Amino acid sequence: MSWTVMGSSAAVNARERALRTLYDEQAGALFTYVVRLLGGDRHRAEDVVQETLLRCWRTQDLDVGRPIRPWLFRVARNLVIDDYRLRMARPQEVGGDAWLDDLVTRSDDVDLLLSSLLLRSAFQQLSPHHREVLYETYYSGRSMREAARRLGIPPGTVKSRVHHAVRALRRAMDVDGADGKPGARPAWLS
Repeated sequence: MSWTVMGSSAAVNARERALRTLYDEQAGALFTYVVRLLGGDRHRAEDVVQETLLRCWRTQDLDVGRPIRPWLFRVARNLVIDDYRLRMARPQEVGGDAWLDDLVTRSDDVDLLLSSLLLRSAFQQLSPHHREVLYETYYSGRSMREAARRLGIPPGTVKSRVHHAVRALRRAMDVDGADGKPGARPAWLS
């Protein structure tokens, strides 16, 4: 299955168009997250992102309208962990730089901790209104309407606050791109 065919604007059916939309909306943030988990290994991160999006396409109903990002991040994290465990179960390779490979693979826990700290710091920079809508929608998994009822505000206000909160969180975490330009994408997303 080729991503250029699947992601082309000539997608034949609604399911393929939904995949393209999913890819456009989620792949950039997911790639940045996975690169951090893998300690900067962009090639492995591309594989994890593609496998995650493929699993989403195969198993999730993309038309439901519920937040898919928490599921995507959890699946990507699990794929990274599974790969780490698989590499740890294999016999140690003999070579002059085997100690370096071992050191890099052990840093996954540190990367997870650093990612958590980075997210926590960025989250604390948000206004209380932004934090509460992100908590209700992403963390608690509530729909916009459910969050609006719970917070006692109109659904449109929840949508607006979520939009602005995600933008502020991306800026705080510098997720847009390594070159610092808003909207920049890694080369593999083009």
